[in-house]
Order: sequence, then C-alpha cells, then structure tokens
Amino acid sequence: MATDLHELLRSLRVWDPEVTSLPSFDPSAAPSTPLELFTAWFAQAVAAGQTEPHTMSLATADAQGRPDVRTVMLHGADTDGWAFASHAHSRKGAHLAGRPYAALGFYWPVLGRQVRVRGPVSAAPSGEAAADLQARSTGALAAALTGRQSEVLGSLDELARASEEAWERAQREPAAPVPSWTLYRLVPEEVEFFQGDERRRHVRLTYRRTDGGWDQELLWP
Repeated sequence: MATDLHELLRSLRVWDPEVTSLPSFDPSAAPSTPLELFTAWFAQAVAAGQTEPHTMSLATADAQGRPDVRTVMLHGADTDGWAFASHAHSRKGAHLAGRPYAALGFYWPVLGRQVRVRGPVSAAPSGEAAADLQARSTGALAAALTGRQSEVLGSLDELARASEEAWERAQREPAAPVPSWTLYRLVPEEVEFFQGDERRRHVRLTYRRTDGGWDQELLWP
C-alpha cells in the first residue's frame, strides 16, 4: 500500500498547464493594504473558474498549544476582519475561547496562488451572527439547528433523525434562533500573498500591520 501511494504521488503534477495559468505578479504595484489585494485576487480566482474559492483552512490551537486545522467557508472580508462561523461549543469554538488567535490559508491552484492570514479572533455580536445565518441556505440553517458539532455521534441513524427534524424546523421557521451559532472575525496582523512561478521563482509578498498602517516585505521562496 505504501508503495502504491508513493507511486501515485510521483505521478501527479503541480500546476498542470492544461488547468493552471500562472500570471505574473509585480509586488511593487501592489496596493497599500492586504484587503485590496485579497479582494482583487479573489475576484480573479472566481473569474478563472477556481472551484470553491471561498473555502479556506482554519488553524487553531488547544489549551496545550497543540494545533488543529480544518476547512471552513469565508463569510466575508472587510475592514473589520476576515469572517467565518461555527458553534461556540465546537472544537474550534473551544480553541478560540481559550486561545483567541488563528491562521487562515487559501489555495487557488488554477492560478498557482496562496494567501495566508494570521491574527487575533473575536466573536461578533449575536445579532450579526443571527443575520449571517439567516442569509444562508435552508440547509445551512438545518445543519446549525442539528447542533452538537464535534460531539461523539452514537450512530448514523441518530444523525439522520436529528437532521430530518432540523430540516423540517428550518423550512417551517426560516428565522429559527441558534444561540450557539457564532460569527468570528480574524483581524489580520500579517497577510502573505504567494504567486507561483513555473521556474520556481515564486513571489512572496507579506504585509505586516504597524501603528501607522502596513509594511510590505518580500520573502525568499
């Protein structure tokens, strides 16, 4: 099995030209804030046909400093921060309650681009969390109403019953409250933009927050 995996890995290509276009990136022409560049890159990823460009890796740490990572959805990015949501009692919710600092990672292989974001995290007011949930689909509300995220599940039948009840309620009460649903905002202290290059001369531009705004630095690939 290990040999099969090794051979499979060696057979794969990175940034296959049939599906990837590596645009040039001139960091000297980058905007003064990372939000402006992120907004532009995100729009370009969408236009290039990147699948689910709004998904991102979210890294947190528990009370002992042990890291954890999962894929979540970006709910927005503005001057208040990069937003995502979860139940307060979930594993990531517990991590953020104890260590309110996180990192985000976006990967858009269709353009050979990555964006990394790090900074403190805080919970938005409950009214904003409720509005965020109500703006999403019936399925999203049903999933939130099912609750018990990260708890041990006894069986798939138990999940099916709870999910069916949640879907019925979501359809019946599109504004049903979910008190544990929390909208989190990460306020970036550091944002890195990575543009891949076919000759491996990747361009890495980092923004670091200062008292006066943002400093920009290039990093070796």
